[in-house]
Amino acid sequence: MSDSAIAASGPYKAHKDKIAHDGGGRRRRRVFSRVAVTALAAALLAGVATTGTAVADDNDLPKVAAGQDRPELQKAMQALVDAGFLGVQVRVNDQNGEWVGSAGVRKLGSAEKPPTNGSFWTGSVVKPFTATMVLQLVAEKKIGLDASVADYLPKLGLDPRITVRMILQHTSGLFNYTGEYFPDGTIKPGIPATGKEWVENRFKSYKPEELVRLALSKEPRFEPGQDEWSYSNTNYTVAQLLIEKVTGHSFMTEMRRRILRPLDMRHTMVGGDRTRLPGPHARGYYRYPDTDGQWKVADVTRQNVSLLAGAGDLISTTEDLHRFSSALLGGRLLPPKLMAEMRKPHPKSAGIFGSYGLGLYVQDAGPNCGGPVYNHNGSAPGGYSALMISSSDGKRTLTASINWGDAAIDPAQVPTTLNNLVKVAFCGGQSAS
Repeated sequence: MSDSAIAASGPYKAHKDKIAHDGGGRRRRRVFSRVAVTALAAALLAGVATTGTAVADDNDLPKVAAGQDRPELQKAMQALVDAGFLGVQVRVNDQNGEWVGSAGVRKLGSAEKPPTNGSFWTGSVVKPFTATMVLQLVAEKKIGLDASVADYLPKLGLDPRITVRMILQHTSGLFNYTGEYFPDGTIKPGIPATGKEWVENRFKSYKPEELVRLALSKEPRFEPGQDEWSYSNTNYTVAQLLIEKVTGHSFMTEMRRRILRPLDMRHTMVGGDRTRLPGPHARGYYRYPDTDGQWKVADVTRQNVSLLAGAGDLISTTEDLHRFSSALLGGRLLPPKLMAEMRKPHPKSAGIFGSYGLGLYVQDAGPNCGGPVYNHNGSAPGGYSALMISSSDGKRTLTASINWGDAAIDPAQVPTTLNNLVKVAFCGGQSAS
């Protein structure tokens, strides 16, 4: 896979056969194992490969009667399964109403499809939630967008030059506690987040302060205030601590009050130390090389995502993610001035998945569509990936979950299959045959 295909919010970065979860990253060259199923996250963890794809005006989309089957969506969804992924559930909302479907299977050895209302680990999809809550506090004048984070969290020992805007935009330079990968191949490891080491430690519990202090013990990626950009989970864990300190309430309590209850998102929760998915769900698997070089597969449906506090620790459903994405882009969660700040991308963050604003990727319009796509997709450390993509007005959304299996996947196939799905959902295109 090309370097541009692994630039995004929350991808796994790989060098030779090692892959380290960092929730995102700059465009940088990597050598991928072409048989590593974990390479899925290179295209899913934050942004979907939507080059040349953006939202069409309603008049440009093919008219389909509400409730009618949409075989082009089913075909595009099936292409992901044909590429080697175990199962997928998709929800599309547009001028024709709502379409839901699933393909593949919900677990190995079963013929049953994934549930279309199933819950899943969403990974970095939580970042727009976190950013939204911080910006709501800015709107309430409880936080200054360009104020020093150290003013609110003096005991952490943060560089006083780091502002609230910087942590939301990934311009703080803070070391990514899940590991830093550099263009020259240099690796600075963080906590176990991939491979055999993660599998064997996937139930370990972490505290947000512990994660931040680990990051602060490492040399920063760059000095704050420089014209640089580098995706770091640490930023959003700091944002969680900021929310909790300013409000005096837990991250989950504030999310319920500010987002979940107003939007009737009854199936979304912060993972925390929870290790089981609630309700119906597909099972997720993780394929990794053992110490002897042999490939192994672990059922990682149960895992502890506290290692990504505020940055990747959400449980949700495609319906709930649609509710959030539609409300956010539709202007129902933030005042116009702050919504404009959220949509404003940093120039150094440009890549195949668009450019990063404050908790959202912005994908420029392509030649055949009429407007930008906004996204922040994600992957759990293993087993699951999620898509959350919206038009600029929130009226058209694509939300999906993909559960991984035991197949060896060529990562070069991933961008094409994802592009097909997005093109069909937003531009009325046909999936590649």
